[in-house]
Amino acid sequence: MDKLHYNISGLINTEKKTQIKNALNKIDGVKMVNVDMARGSIEVGYDPATSKQSIADCIEHVGCQII
Repeated sequence: MDKLHYNISGLINTEKKTQIKNALNKIDGVKMVNVDMARGSIEVGYDPATSKQSIADCIEHVGCQII
């Protein structure tokens, strides 16, 4: 399992945290999602065949910006 770590802005409440986790978990190959609201970061564990771009697009589609 590979891992990606993103620092993000726009993680404003627990509802947004839940939206991000649910959206990322729908991507085929995503195995683990950790959202740290205090640090404004997301860690995603995924299969190597999964597109990194699809993960980034998913985060931004929910309304957060990768910084």
